[in-house]
Amino acid sequence: MIGVPVVSIAAFAAALILEKRRKTQDIAAPLLAGILAVIAMGYALPDVFSYPYNILLVEKSAISTVFLFKMIGVILGFVLAYLAGLAAGKGLLRLQKGEAFAVVTAAFGIHALRQIAGCLKVMQTKRLVESNHTMFEIVKFTSNHDNWFLFGIMIVTAVIPLLIYLKSARVNEPYNTPAEHRKIRKKWIVNRRWATTAVLCLVMVVVNFTILSPIANAEVQLSPVEETRVEDGNVIVPFEMVEDGHLHRFGYTTEGGVEIRFIVIKKPNSSSYGIGLDACDICGETGYYEKDGQVVCKLCDVVMNINTIGFKGGCNPIVIPYTIENGSILVPVEGLAAYEKEFKS
Repeated sequence: MIGVPVVSIAAFAAALILEKRRKTQDIAAPLLAGILAVIAMGYALPDVFSYPYNILLVEKSAISTVFLFKMIGVILGFVLAYLAGLAAGKGLLRLQKGEAFAVVTAAFGIHALRQIAGCLKVMQTKRLVESNHTMFEIVKFTSNHDNWFLFGIMIVTAVIPLLIYLKSARVNEPYNTPAEHRKIRKKWIVNRRWATTAVLCLVMVVVNFTILSPIANAEVQLSPVEETRVEDGNVIVPFEMVEDGHLHRFGYTTEGGVEIRFIVIKKPNSSSYGIGLDACDICGETGYYEKDGQVVCKLCDVVMNINTIGFKGGCNPIVIPYTIENGSILVPVEGLAAYEKEFKS
């Protein structure tokens, strides 16, 4: 997300540089840079616009603490992207023409390679181009190391504050009066401030990718299958095992060695239970987990209404037959075995 704004702002800054240092009649280069920047921004906008939908998808209501924290994170992300791009642009304006051109060219080159690799992947999948070992290896490498392109742009962007710091360390501009001297000093103070802003933004992006993102996207581990007994063709779950109102996971292993899981949770303010397969018709057998008293689909992060577990529809667990007898839940083995294909890996 950070890479596109940085490249886009850099393109606009390059356009300004060219516009200032060329004749006013020569507008081809600034116009081209502006068009490329708009295209890059347009490429990223569909994903950006889908963020609020994805956040709302996993929450019961927009009026919640969790949703508020997520929206704060999104807003801070946009602010960071804007500041990073602005700092890069301001830095480019303070470089010489050749230096700015080299940085922008390198950034666009890396971005172009990423897009070409993506096009090759799509064309190979659609069989629009003949596949061979070399192309397969290229597509595989670029797909498995997609973040390398973004890191490359970040490294190129880091050259901007580095050059500014180096220039500020050996300033030798002539001046005739103390006022001119103060003006020069002020200019380089401002230059170093923009360079520092760019460095801080890059550090925050690196921290986000290396520390925060892995934590936020860590794979959820499902709770283990609890032991129970099978008698007279039924998996028997005593009430005392599931009276605490938390999600419990049970299973039955078929003759073919396939473990079929199902979940049981006592519904809030009720004596009834939500019972269903640890799978749904939409997401398959990825399973459900409990978070903050809510049941969540592991694959799509949709929060289940616990009161609707046991009913068909949406991402709810697949309904299975069961009976209640003598303080226990009896789930027939035949009813579970009918879904063996759902759990075959």
